[in-house]
Amino acid sequence: MESLLTTINVLLAIILVISVLLQKSEGGALGLGVSQDNFTSTRAMGSFLTKFTSIIATLFIICSIAIVAISRDELRETQSVLEKQEEENSNLPQIPQSK
Repeated sequence: MESLLTTINVLLAIILVISVLLQKSEGGALGLGVSQDNFTSTRAMGSFLTKFTSIIATLFIICSIAIVAISRDELRETQSVLEKQEEENSNLPQIPQSK
């Protein structure tokens, strides 16, 4: 389940980056913008891209929270890192102490 959510989250991130880059730049930044020669008006396309970006961003945040919740439940079942390290060290052969 976690791998499925991670895959969806990566896809949402890619779509989010692309949708942000396609938006019209208002301050001379790196946005590609939309030319006025297209079949839709710039205003309508900007409105669509703004709504689309906000929906994708919301889905990205919800997916990220779900991944954290799932991984947090899995972490409660395991030991801490220090306990695992102590177990690994106890299984290793010990060096005899010299007197």
